[in-house]
Formats: sequence, structure tokens, C-alpha cells
Amino acid sequence: MPRTGKNTTEGDPARLRRGFGLLAGLGVLLVLAGLLGLIYTGVATLTSMLLFGWLLLIGGVVGLLHAVQARGTGFFWVGAVVAALNIAAGVVIIRMPEAAAQALTMFAALLFLTGGVFRLAGGLVARGPQFGWTLVQGAFDLLLGILVLASWPSGSKYVIGTFFSLALLFDGLGLIATGYGGRRIVGMVRA
Repeated sequence: MPRTGKNTTEGDPARLRRGFGLLAGLGVLLVLAGLLGLIYTGVATLTSMLLFGWLLLIGGVVGLLHAVQARGTGFFWVGAVVAALNIAAGVVIIRMPEAAAQALTMFAALLFLTGGVFRLAGGLVARGPQFGWTLVQGAFDLLLGILVLASWPSGSKYVIGTFFSLALLFDGLGLIATGYGGRRIVGMVRA
């Protein structure tokens, strides 16, 4: 039932501007966390591994509860096995975060190497409109994979933390840009 006496759309631009301001504020927090993580990459690696382990553990417990609720269906065994694997992986990562960081760093290095080779080969074979950029990106991925692999396993305590911190930093910058741009657009529409 509509309200009477007062326009229901009144104040919406102000609320939108506040929302975009909060988005930009969250972006500032993420940028600060990313910068702090880049300063203390070892701590950021350990923190991200522990967070990942706890997420797997909690997700596994929730998945197991869901599988138990579905025990009369064909989903039960698949759900129970996936939940058990998540719980086991979570426990291993929480108990041995350094080893988990080493394994994840090796996986990242192999992903960069594989992606670089495929981008270079695909760029050379397809020769599309972005030929040069594809080759540059492929060479960069290949170089990054070689650098990460060359510093493995000792560099493992810094690689994951650096990637995690850079992700926070760029996500924060994106939120700041979105919040600032949204506030400007609302201000322009309002005027």
C-alpha cells in the first residue's frame, strides 16, 4: 500500500550517493589491506592459507549436513564424498599451511607456464587482430611461471601472499572507482 502525504522516491538519490560512498569506503579498506599484505607477504600467505583451510572445513561440514539430509536420494554418496574431501583438505591445510602454500605455488607456476605456452602458440597460429598483445601476454605468463618455479619452494611463503594482496589492492581500487563514479553519475542525474 503506497504511503500518503510524502513522495516515496524522495531521498533516493541521497541514499544512492551514500551507498556509493560506502562502496568507495570498502574499497579504501581493501586497498589498505592489500598494501599491508604487500609489506608483510609472509603473514599474508599464512593468513590466506589458514582462511582457505577454514573455508574448506566449514564448507565440508555444511556439505556433510546437506548430504545427511538427502540420504534417501542419489545425491547422498556424491555429497558425502565431496564433503569428506573438503573436510580432509581443510584439516591438512590448517595443520600444514606452509606445505599447502608450496603446493599451491607449484600449481600457480604450472598454470602460468601452461597459459603462456598456449597463448603464445594460439597467437602464432591464429594471428588475430590482437596478435601483438596476445604474444606479450603469453610471454609475460611464461616468464612469470618460470620466475615462480625458479624460486620454489623457498619463495612459496611470499608468492601466494603477494597474489592475494595484489587481488585485494586491485579489487579495492575497482570499488573506489565504482563508488566515486557512481556518486558522480547520481550527482549529474540529480542536477
